[in-house]
Amino acid sequence: MSFIPVKRDLPVLVHSVCVYCGSSSGVSEKYTQIAKEIATALAQRKLRIVYGGGHVGLMGAVADAALQAGTEVIGIIPEHIKAKEVQHTGLTKLHVVADMHTRKRMMVENSDAFIILPGGLGTLDETFEILTWKKLSLHNKPIIIFNLDGFWDPLLALIDQIVVQGFATPSDQALFKVATTVDGVIEILEQSSTPEKGVLTGRM
Repeated sequence: MSFIPVKRDLPVLVHSVCVYCGSSSGVSEKYTQIAKEIATALAQRKLRIVYGGGHVGLMGAVADAALQAGTEVIGIIPEHIKAKEVQHTGLTKLHVVADMHTRKRMMVENSDAFIILPGGLGTLDETFEILTWKKLSLHNKPIIIFNLDGFWDPLLALIDQIVVQGFATPSDQALFKVATTVDGVIEILEQSSTPEKGVLTGRM
């Protein structure tokens, strides 16, 4: 399967992008559609996608769209929830791991950047963990919150409130960037500097 030509290329050392998103079914079609568009845009730029390994919800939409567009998709799913999230059986590679922490660590180790799509409690957990690991200098990789139609406005307001009340510093707001369009996501990735170091796995 050939890749669709694009006008611009991402930095050569950005090979793999982790996508965090929801696994719930029955959400608005607009969220499924944007998940497909994000995955297709990444695939067109020959970027490998790393995600949670499920075949339902936005997870499944991301994986299916990326595979259809011709890129590699790596799934990582814990043994105890692979049935609940309906593991994807058509991926380039699926890692079945022992626990959630191993899943999240492997997702970080195998990715050069992170995109946070709409999701639920699990997506929030992954979001705050990846932000915290960056704050603690365990990695220095770009994090993009995709704020479709204001979905993440309450989260962004909460972070602002945490800063205002002194529980975080203004510099913590620079740990991530926000995009509202697919083009915006690609632009942020293109303008992001290559991470200066790998993941300090032993400290996680």
